[in-house]
Amino acid sequence: MSEGVTSGKTKRRVGRLAATAAALLLVAVTTCAAWIVSLGPLPLQEARAVSTTIVDRNGKLLRAYAMADGRWRLPVDAKKEVDPTYLKLLLAYEDQRFFDHHGVDPKALARAAVQLGTSGHIVSGGSTITMQLARLIEPRQRRSLQFKLRQIVRALEIEREMSKDEILDLYLTLAPYGGNLEGIRAASIAYFGKEPKRLSLAEAALLVALPQSPETRRLDRYPDAAKKGRDRVLDRMVSEHVVSEEDALQAKAQPVPRLRHPMPILAPHAADQAAAAVKDQAVIKLTLDAGLQKVLEPLAHDRAASLGPNISVGIIVVDNDSGDVLAHVGSADYFDPRRAGQVDMTRAVRSPGSTLKPFIYGLAFEDGFVHPESLIDDRPVRFGSYAPENFDMTYQGTVPVRKALQLSLNVPAIVLLDRVGASRLSARLKQAGANLVLPKDEAPGLAMGLGGVGVTLQDLAQLYSGFPRLGSAIPLREIMLKDDAREPMRLMDAAAAWQVGNVLLGTPPPDNAARGRIAFKTGTSYGYRDAWSVGFDGRVTIGVWVGRPDGAPVPGLIGRAAAAPILFDAFARTGKLPAALPRPPKGTLVSGNSKLPLPLRRFRPFGELVRAGAEQAPRIQFPLNGSRIDVDRANGSDAAAMPVKVSGGVLPITMLVNGLAVGEIDSRRLRLIDPPGPGFARLTVIDATGAADTVVVRIQ
Repeated sequence: MSEGVTSGKTKRRVGRLAATAAALLLVAVTTCAAWIVSLGPLPLQEARAVSTTIVDRNGKLLRAYAMADGRWRLPVDAKKEVDPTYLKLLLAYEDQRFFDHHGVDPKALARAAVQLGTSGHIVSGGSTITMQLARLIEPRQRRSLQFKLRQIVRALEIEREMSKDEILDLYLTLAPYGGNLEGIRAASIAYFGKEPKRLSLAEAALLVALPQSPETRRLDRYPDAAKKGRDRVLDRMVSEHVVSEEDALQAKAQPVPRLRHPMPILAPHAADQAAAAVKDQAVIKLTLDAGLQKVLEPLAHDRAASLGPNISVGIIVVDNDSGDVLAHVGSADYFDPRRAGQVDMTRAVRSPGSTLKPFIYGLAFEDGFVHPESLIDDRPVRFGSYAPENFDMTYQGTVPVRKALQLSLNVPAIVLLDRVGASRLSARLKQAGANLVLPKDEAPGLAMGLGGVGVTLQDLAQLYSGFPRLGSAIPLREIMLKDDAREPMRLMDAAAAWQVGNVLLGTPPPDNAARGRIAFKTGTSYGYRDAWSVGFDGRVTIGVWVGRPDGAPVPGLIGRAAAAPILFDAFARTGKLPAALPRPPKGTLVSGNSKLPLPLRRFRPFGELVRAGAEQAPRIQFPLNGSRIDVDRANGSDAAAMPVKVSGGVLPITMLVNGLAVGEIDSRRLRLIDPPGPGFARLTVIDATGAADTVVVRIQ
């Protein structure tokens, strides 16, 4: 009986012990769960905050901005932007089973526990890269068992929320490298002056060693300690057969950097504008080409230095097809206060000098009262109190229109502008996207043909890109956004745009430059304040401005001598041969003067259209200006023919449709024409004396 009593007591004792153990286990689990809950959510959002970086069209870094606390932390994609050699060394040294574990490596923890038990202090933490990332996200000053447990919990959370690639990317973004450098990209750029995409073995080993003790191995303070750390990494990689002994010896022979490189600052004006325009976006992609930007900035700096101490230079390069800005040099030196370096001269409103003349000629070609081979007089003329003069105060007499534009003669340009109309020129340029600035309460006048209006270099480049585009301009784009709603805008007729480009292609180039390869125009503002040169080939349009940002005169500063050489040098530095301009559009009148219709052989201003007797100027009686014409194309071309009726004028009377000659009006003052496709059409008649009339109708 005593045995039964003893057995019962034993069972009760075991039961109590089991219940106590279960209760203790429940308390421990509850306490542990409560502790884990008390940690709160993982602060990944804050950890993902990085420096705002501006990159070019190919993803190359143009400029980065330090974070609010002064740290440099650049985002990184390990697979695409980091040398595989570095990744191999990193994983071999820090976490060999990174892709196999779930945040915690039991083998590494066991090794760390044994070392702690035998030495009495922490020798190695046994931390995986995920656990190190947890420590970077929630840094602590002292090592402790509680902190290690916290790392383990956080590592498991990280592995649950992020992929291995994302974990590696974030670790390489946050890893400390001394001072205000965080992440492998910031370290590689600061210490080696390059991105970490291509690293030597010595560089890769150094970047593995630095985060282990980032402050005591700072290259700019303790280069010898950094070298010892690098060599220790190499020795271990040899012992683990990751690298050969010979390669390690060669890497050890390499010196370590002792100075930091400055962070790159390419296209600073464009970068500043993009950072101000695009908020809450870590990486802002521009349309610029870093390679082209890198060769044009020294060009602007060197040329400005040779021209004078207060001179600045602006350069812009535009892709004709897309309107994308490929290079944007806002000043000669961003950090030079004497040159007002932080003022973007590509956006400054300045007097354009003669650079608007091609658009005067283009509208004259479009209207059909003049042709590149027409003759025009360059002689003294007066418009009320306004008497334009040529730059050299001389006159060329009767010259071809082509030569008048190539030599930038002032009088022919103003005479043509008088016929075209200053208000119409202004309206057309604004229609094509230019923001012209006139003096307060002043209407467009003839003086705008010689620079009496304000315009920016960016607007000029946009307008000039309309010539190789055969008459349509497209708004410039510098920030690459997902939604691109830009639409081409009409500048002038295709034939007129081609004629202007063909004329400018023959402009005499600067000394030692090849002729007939770049179509360009120069300009000089009143008082030698601004020198301009804008040119284009079949691929790009480049604009150059030279002058003082404060608008002070610079005696002798003229476009041909100061800006044109920079333009041609800029084209040379694109690294590509000039592309051919488009071929003439179908129906373009290409002819010598002797074979032109009689009214087009010589231009006569309005004042010279004086008639003997009671002759009247030609007038289009049908169709009326602004009318809509319904065309029946279903029954063949005969049924679709549209009659044009004219009164007055001296025969022969030439008929033009959208600037293209289509024949002569017959003796009945009538001509049937094949109307152009749906849309607006400009109908012009010119009689033997040069008198003309024009109407615009809508074909539907």
